[in-house]
Amino acid sequence: MKARNKWLTAPLAAGLSAALLSGCGTEQGSGSGGSGDGIRVGMSDEILATDPAAGYDPGSWLLFNNVFQSLLAFPKGGSEPEPEAADKCEFSAGSKVYTCTLRDGLTFSNGNKLTSEDVKYSFERALKIADPSGPAPLLSTIQSIETPDEKTVVFRLKVPDATFPSKIASGAGSIVDHHDYPADALRTDGKATGSGPYKLDSFGESEATFSANPGYKGNAKPKNGAVTLKLYRGDRAALAKAFTDGDIDVAYRGLSADDISALENSATTADKGIEVVTGSSAEVQHLVFNMKDPVVGKLGVRKAIAHLVDREALVENVYKSTATPLYSIVPAGIAGHNTAFYDAYGTPDTAKAKKALRSAGITDKVKLTLWSTPSRYGPATDQELKAIAEQLNASGLFDADVKSVAFDQYEKDIAAGKYGVYVKGWVPDYPDADNFTSPFFGEGNVLGNHYENRTITGTLLPETAAVADRAGTADEYGRLQDLVAEELPVLPLWQGKQYAVAREDVTGLEWTLDASTVFRFWEIRKG
Repeated sequence: MKARNKWLTAPLAAGLSAALLSGCGTEQGSGSGGSGDGIRVGMSDEILATDPAAGYDPGSWLLFNNVFQSLLAFPKGGSEPEPEAADKCEFSAGSKVYTCTLRDGLTFSNGNKLTSEDVKYSFERALKIADPSGPAPLLSTIQSIETPDEKTVVFRLKVPDATFPSKIASGAGSIVDHHDYPADALRTDGKATGSGPYKLDSFGESEATFSANPGYKGNAKPKNGAVTLKLYRGDRAALAKAFTDGDIDVAYRGLSADDISALENSATTADKGIEVVTGSSAEVQHLVFNMKDPVVGKLGVRKAIAHLVDREALVENVYKSTATPLYSIVPAGIAGHNTAFYDAYGTPDTAKAKKALRSAGITDKVKLTLWSTPSRYGPATDQELKAIAEQLNASGLFDADVKSVAFDQYEKDIAAGKYGVYVKGWVPDYPDADNFTSPFFGEGNVLGNHYENRTITGTLLPETAAVADRAGTADEYGRLQDLVAEELPVLPLWQGKQYAVAREDVTGLEWTLDASTVFRFWEIRKG
């Protein structure tokens, strides 16, 4: 599976808490969407695509999840996909054939009928275009698609793939109108034709507007009639000013750890009519080790680092408790999670780190550079890597420093094998253990660290992919996590939380912040 754009992007909004708590600004504004039950949401992300065959970033998937239907969707607070555009779906032939029957009366926002032809067209189109920034790799197990009638779609898969329902419940499963989207090229007019709960009314660099789709048939029940999405494109000061001036009702994906901590711990937050809404998240961050590096290519060095990194201190001091320590590859809340790295390395222990080095024949201080990138994985990433270097150096066993480079160069250098230790973050495509293992440890993994374990690639991943009852994969995923903890190609650091800051008259945000990463416009109500 090739590298894509779903790596964790930075939540940026330094200065937001200071502006809010200083009392400046107004409680309400009269901007677009401010009347009636319209909701105004601001975020720091861009929307890089309106065509589902191209987008793979958080902003684009936010649009897809609200404008397009998929055959299945993740229910609020749940990780098991349920029928959405489909009335029912089921596996046969040992998880190699997946058949869906569509709901009655489905139509696109332009009035055209939605049939099995559109479903087949949407998937085949994404695979044919295979945009480098698109979701085609998630659909790679599809061998062929049949449409015996207008309501029936039959997917024949190359291999058993029990995660297929979760994959097509994501933005990768968005259904487009075959009349409006070319078969072999991307749509470039900035418009979108879907059958989801909202229509895209307008789209520009700084704003997208949506209205409830009156022809929608599905499980969502919109609690507002319109959403205006303000895009601040990384401008933290502008996001803060928009909220304090009352131009937006919700600030989402634009909050630094310092902002969130200050707001949560301030006695005046509630008095000012501000609420901090917290949700679960499966976003993770790891240290990655280049297995061919002359220094960290030695297992003893990697074990020493694992014995010294203090996740609790990182979470408390750098992230102000807006994340939680992560001791495995599969995060908490995802079926199959265990605590393999805690079981193997426990709490920080200098004596055990020294023993690991000595057992590898290393007696001198280990000179090491930790590589970071300043914004892609959050504004505190450089600070975090410096804190890790300080932890390593405090043991007297390492001479570690940190270097930070712009993301484009960072990715090129990783691909060229120039770094021994570097940081990676991950936003899941779907809330299943497969999405935290196959991309990292499968063939052609996205980490670029030259790690391969034939038991994982040849046995464990294929076995888990064939089990339709995902709860029944716990033993295999436990073994996989134990193997990774033993061989240490990565060191898990933390698991994130999701936050939004809202006016007190906004409700329902708790149903938009869960491990599925689906921001559900339809759950938000104002007034």
